[in-house]
Amino acid sequence: MGYADIQAPKLKKKIEKKVDESFESDFLSENKLESTLLNFDTGLMTLKQAILLLNNLPVDITMIDENDKVCFFSNPKERFFPRSKAIIGRTVQNCHPPESVHIVDELVQAFRDGSKDSEPFWIEMKGRFILIQYFALRDEIGVYKGCIEVSQDLTEIRQLTGEKRLM
Repeated sequence: MGYADIQAPKLKKKIEKKVDESFESDFLSENKLESTLLNFDTGLMTLKQAILLLNNLPVDITMIDENDKVCFFSNPKERFFPRSKAIIGRTVQNCHPPESVHIVDELVQAFRDGSKDSEPFWIEMKGRFILIQYFALRDEIGVYKGCIEVSQDLTEIRQLTGEKRLM
């Protein structure tokens, strides 16, 4: 619209914020991993212990924030779907095939409006039975904060019969 009665203010150049690589490598140094303590409601652990825990669960976890951006994925030994650090910051819609983006959008909207809290899908892939579950993340007052995708190979679990007790 312009400025009728005053001189237009000078606009500052937008400054792009880039992660200082030396900071990132310093933060991820072994000393920082061992000394950074995470305080959870149910206990304490170091950052290194948390990374070990997430990467050794028998599931593949990807987290999307409230703006539909991928902010984290675990790094299990066996991965069902290829992941690269390049997906961090990308919208979840850009991480799925075009023919399934409408399903992603519907699910995220259902999480946002509270009509769903979770949704399971399962597929057979390369002779394996894969369960893919999505869970809404909400804060303590119920505000949508994102969601997680948890994928797990259930092939062996489906074949269990009877019982196996502890030693």
